[in-house]
Amino acid sequence: MARTESRRTSVALLVATVIVVAANLRTTVQGVGSLIDQIGGDTGLNPTLLGLLGATPLLMYALVSPLAHGISQRFGVNRTMLVSLLVLLAATVIRSIDAGLAPLWLGTLLTGASIAVANVLMPAVVKHWFPDRLHAIMPVYTAVLAGTGAVASGLVVPISHVAWLDGQAGWRFALLTTGVLIIPGVVMWLAAIRRSGLDHVEGEQVEAPARGIWRDGTAWLVALYMGFQGAAFYMLVTWLSPFSISYGTSELQAGIEVMVMQLFSLAGSLTVPFLLRGWGRRWVPALISIPGVVGLVGLMASPQMAWLWGAVFGYASGAMFAISMWLMADRARNRNAATALSGMAQSVGYVIGGIGPIAFAAAHTATGGWALSLGLAIACLVCLFVVGFLLRTHRFALDRAPRPRSTADEPAP
Repeated sequence: MARTESRRTSVALLVATVIVVAANLRTTVQGVGSLIDQIGGDTGLNPTLLGLLGATPLLMYALVSPLAHGISQRFGVNRTMLVSLLVLLAATVIRSIDAGLAPLWLGTLLTGASIAVANVLMPAVVKHWFPDRLHAIMPVYTAVLAGTGAVASGLVVPISHVAWLDGQAGWRFALLTTGVLIIPGVVMWLAAIRRSGLDHVEGEQVEAPARGIWRDGTAWLVALYMGFQGAAFYMLVTWLSPFSISYGTSELQAGIEVMVMQLFSLAGSLTVPFLLRGWGRRWVPALISIPGVVGLVGLMASPQMAWLWGAVFGYASGAMFAISMWLMADRARNRNAATALSGMAQSVGYVIGGIGPIAFAAAHTATGGWALSLGLAIACLVCLFVVGFLLRTHRFALDRAPRPRSTADEPAP
């Protein structure tokens, strides 16, 4: 009986640790978009540089993610994850220091680097801790990522307006509060690894790595799908708030609109298992871009209803992100191919995703309006439709033979 209670306590601790760590991997990044106007007004950064600020974490994901596996092999998953959380804590503090632009940029760079490492390692950690509950825990993990990012987007603006000393708390304090769960995350991580004993991910050196992934056509389609959906999403999550404010919306309401968009994104992710049944496995990856285009066109035609069009776009973008994750497993014949495909697709995807907010901002700077910027987001979704259409053949990466038709029509797991 005592052993059963101890095991239940261990499982509960590990689940709680996954949740708290996940809660730190989006809030520190996605809260920035709602504060873009405040940051620009205070620092004097032009829209293009503000777009670069929003895209910097994504570019760091692309640069650092390929290094995470090697680092964890040398120092162990335990230490690597612990250090990434500590660096994230330091970065959150540095970014909020009122000492010119250097702390803002340095903190943003370190934030992106630390989260990139954690993003790579956490799925392996979940698989190791819960080998028999992977399908139950991973949806919880991804839901927490989306949900906490949405909450951060909605709360940072009200926090920045809280009365503080002789004025308001400001955007620096608001960004500091996005790291409120990092210290609990560190404490829980230390407690969890004492029980789990995880050092290196079990079995990761057993098989030889897959070869030729960068020359594989299917892999590039999956990577482009990841990139186009990411570019469109990060354009909107960074710039929806300034867009709404430019049409007379209050700063508070604009932040809530970003939060609503991300909450609908969470809803879109959760519906994907139902969408990918039967014929949906072949056609939904392309067709899901259509409601996204409707949302963007709605923003052009009726910007005063940004909350509605943001919700429509958010639903589509959440589904597209979940589908891109699914494709990395579905288009691989075995574990090695899936690992190679995932690493390649995320690296390319984050590069394209990081360029999105910069291009969006540059178009706005060049024209002074939003039509060209939103047109770029629509172009991304049109490209995603084409890529999704090409992926309907269900060809495996690193495999010359087409996927059997019967397999393509089976219900999604």
